Amino acid sequence: MPGNVSPAAYTMRPHEHVLPAGTELWRVHSVKRPAERFNPVTVDAHFGGNRFDGTSLDPYSYLYVAADPATALAETLLRSLDFDTGTGLRLVPYAAVRGRALTRLRTRVDLRLISLITEEDLAAVCQDSWLLEAEGDRYAKTRRWASEMRAQEPGAMGLVWQSRRLRPRLASVLFEDRCGAEALNAADDGGCTDLGSPAGVAEVNRLLAPLRAVVVPPWPE
Repeated sequence: MPGNVSPAAYTMRPHEHVLPAGTELWRVHSVKRPAERFNPVTVDAHFGGNRFDGTSLDPYSYLYVAADPATALAETLLRSLDFDTGTGLRLVPYAAVRGRALTRLRTRVDLRLISLITEEDLAAVCQDSWLLEAEGDRYAKTRRWASEMRAQEPGAMGLVWQSRRLRPRLASVLFEDRCGAEALNAADDGGCTDLGSPAGVAEVNRLLAPLRAVVVPPWPE
């Protein structure tokens, strides 16, 4: 873990992970936002936000994706969600899926990411699994680490790591200022699911069943 030492004190030697043009990725997003659009909302350097968001000190737009639909759902819906003692399931409130969509995307260009997949990858940026396990108010430090990785590797278009909610599958964050606003295309062949619809809830429950998670819909089953 980083302790009290600034990441700028280290010389990093990041390992590269390339997503070739045409790679299929999945994203959960608001139905009001096109799936391929990056999130332009920067967060406070110290409070709120997510693990690798752009901040007021390094204001990049960002986009979180996963290598498969189940991982995209798990990364979004299963954060800090305990198992219910009565059912033995993780009960996802319907509000968590209402107004959201799951969309398949494809990369239009090769994306050169910093790999944080293995312990060797993490050591290359002078870190360990803490960087991917820290939660809550510790996100201030994980965001600072991301900013320093960007500074020391100016060609990096994003980061990739093992999803902590569906290991060993992969999740990524992309940086718009490095890969461009048109780095991704949304599928035009039905690869988008309205998660708040009955069909969408059924699909979420199918994909998350192996993780013992289920959306509780507001309608009778």
